Amino acid sequence: MSVVTRPIGEALAAIVGREAVVEAATACASAAVDGRVPRWVVHPKSLADVSRVLALAWDAELAVVPRGSGSALELGRPPSRLDVVLDLRKLDRVVEYNPDDLTITVEAGTTAGTLAGRVGARHQRLPLDPAGAARRTMGGLAATNASGPLRARYGTLRDLLLGVRFVQADGVVTWGGAKVVKSVSGYDVPKLMVGALGTLGVLGELTLRLHPVPEFEATWLASFKDAGAAQAFVARLVDSTVQPTRVEILNRAALAACGAGDATLGVAVSIGTAEEAVRAQGQTVAHFAREASATVTPLGAGFWTTYEGAMAPAEAVHLQVGTLVTHVGATATEIERAVADARGVATITGSATLGGLRAAFPAMDLHAVRTIVERLRALVAPWAGSVIIQRAPAAIRAAVDPWGPVEPGAFALMRGLKDEFDARRVLNPGRFVGGL
Repeated sequence: MSVVTRPIGEALAAIVGREAVVEAATACASAAVDGRVPRWVVHPKSLADVSRVLALAWDAELAVVPRGSGSALELGRPPSRLDVVLDLRKLDRVVEYNPDDLTITVEAGTTAGTLAGRVGARHQRLPLDPAGAARRTMGGLAATNASGPLRARYGTLRDLLLGVRFVQADGVVTWGGAKVVKSVSGYDVPKLMVGALGTLGVLGELTLRLHPVPEFEATWLASFKDAGAAQAFVARLVDSTVQPTRVEILNRAALAACGAGDATLGVAVSIGTAEEAVRAQGQTVAHFAREASATVTPLGAGFWTTYEGAMAPAEAVHLQVGTLVTHVGATATEIERAVADARGVATITGSATLGGLRAAFPAMDLHAVRTIVERLRALVAPWAGSVIIQRAPAAIRAAVDPWGPVEPGAFALMRGLKDEFDARRVLNPGRFVGGL
């Protein structure tokens, strides 16, 4: 251990306690991020601990990677350097719950499953359902802007997050937003933090907007023989008075994973509201499906639990493809072809009414993945679509830009924000867009 390393380790221990600082080589190796092994793993127990650790890191110009459950560490480029992994799972308190106002404030290490257990007794929920959400921390979900099928009705965390308390890279604790649903405050700092991958600040507390659990909910699967028919069905649905809770598209591999048949494409639609309204809207959905020559099958309440596995299969490469709603069927077909040309099989799911597709396929060599990604980026480029590598081996994410091209003006704004919030590049250096 160098003479520099020893005082820093002692300083960290003085902040959080000796038992909350891991320095052993084997233990630190288990916390490696894309092969980079930290010199310390720190387990703060309070926001004050986080503040003091980051102040130390700022002064010593250490690179810090915040971590919750570790579910999304393959998102973005490998970090350019790493000194401290800041494990936030001990920040897991429910700070304040106001069921009458439909708001809750939790620490960033609180899992979505814990939050659901707390508010479920009042027939409320945070309508956020990415794969594995129950095990993931709220800070991690916000930092990665993770979402699932419920996005079709309730939006993403950007729509559900009212306020945040976060620690800037220099250790200053800052509050943004409000603890009420309506606010007339200035710049929307919470939205700035969502999806920033922890590069602008370390989230400590989140105030969230809850929603009532629907009185009644039902789900139907429309199965199609071709992508054109599925696209026509989605178009009718979007242009109607039906108010679905979820509208998810599934290709043949995803349908098989759910045990839901062998169609070319399927569209699962759920509606949640008063029972009479659900049944009336369900009849409209069935009518639209029949017009598109589809078969319609009612699905049981357990379908969405099964579907969670199809959203995040065990395949080594996961892509997030943003396309137009009017091109969602054709885009899904082209993803299948691109992966098939590389001798793979893609599992495709996604929001049919928002154009957000998820594609997963087995491990391939670097050249094959690069070819697939470039082909799909060329496909969606005319309408400003995107292809993001959500998961892949580190070697692939180091060689193929996980984020894709960014408009110069937008990147200049991102770089300006990074310079403002973290001029010394302490937080997650190199992982975000353009190596920020």
